[in-house]
Amino acid sequence: MADPKAEGALRDAVSSLADLTKRWRAAEEYLKIPDLRSRHADLTERAADPNLWDDQDRAREVTTELGRAGVALDEFDALSAQLDDGEVMVELARESLGAGDSSLVAELTTMVGDITAAIETLELQSLLSGQYDECDAIVEFHAGAGGTDAQDWAEMLLRMYSRWAERRGFGVEVDEVTEGQEAGILSATVIVKGRFAFGWLSAERGVHRLVRISPFDSQARRQTSFASVEITPLVTDTSGEVTIEDKDLRVDTYRSSGAGGQHVNKTDSAIRITHLPTGIVVSCQNERSQHQNRARAMQILESKLAERARAEQKAQLDSISGERGDNAWGSQIRSYVQAPYQLVKDHRTDHETGNVESVLDGDLDAFMEAELRRLRTSAS
Repeated sequence: MADPKAEGALRDAVSSLADLTKRWRAAEEYLKIPDLRSRHADLTERAADPNLWDDQDRAREVTTELGRAGVALDEFDALSAQLDDGEVMVELARESLGAGDSSLVAELTTMVGDITAAIETLELQSLLSGQYDECDAIVEFHAGAGGTDAQDWAEMLLRMYSRWAERRGFGVEVDEVTEGQEAGILSATVIVKGRFAFGWLSAERGVHRLVRISPFDSQARRQTSFASVEITPLVTDTSGEVTIEDKDLRVDTYRSSGAGGQHVNKTDSAIRITHLPTGIVVSCQNERSQHQNRARAMQILESKLAERARAEQKAQLDSISGERGDNAWGSQIRSYVQAPYQLVKDHRTDHETGNVESVLDGDLDAFMEAELRRLRTSAS
């Protein structure tokens, strides 16, 4: 006699698979999978051209885009295969259950759970459909109000986002670090490299507030400190968006004052470029030569100027770079409280958790997803 509980679990699994198949087909449409297949075929053909590497910058763009398209298609096709395996497992579970064996029903239930998680990951990509969301990200940290504690907090944020990137398999390149007077950092610029790096990190731009017992206060008083995080897409082709003239640039060279192996390598060829018309300043000190530092600094400057140009065209400063408030009270997007209680709360979405240490160790996906969903809802 068949187990009624197992029969119910089988019916639930069949219903869930039908729903997951509908969601998969919807994802095929909003992720524009047919267009992506066509683009992948075109890029594959271009990558096979023996003359491609005559222009190394263009070759890197082609191979990078090809790799990202390939990953996206592999993920989508793997999910299709999982759904097919699920249908086969349904038939096997039915036969097994008819023979009085419910073990395959339990296996089917586990399989449905795995497919559900994969579908949810795929659906998140619909939140990352902006023009630059697949780009690498320039992430800048700046200590705000709070003195030494704020400088220490800026360094904690640098570590937090570096750990988050490591969790996702993203690369992190530290381009510039300016150390604080007593501890921590005054500022830092890093490049986070990976598919959708900018899309995910764009949810994190703004002022972050830390409340804790200060380790720098001899009386162990509670201290509130602030640090800002700025995010810019690293755009490899800004042609038509910006024109930079040499007369508009002030280029300074200096010796790195970074923390050696902790952040950057010592170098005599660090570069700081100031774009005089806008006042935008970029620095790079982590490459092997002055030429390489200048090239990276110019790439960052071009991306930031392109971002500014897009914002001006849309007549709103926060169209790409987001609104920037004072790096102090009243402007924070998120608070991290370690005393007198444990809480991290995002003030835009009200998403919160009491596991502060986990968040500071890079567990940020839930906060990012909540903000991306809020932005999607507000835009619809």
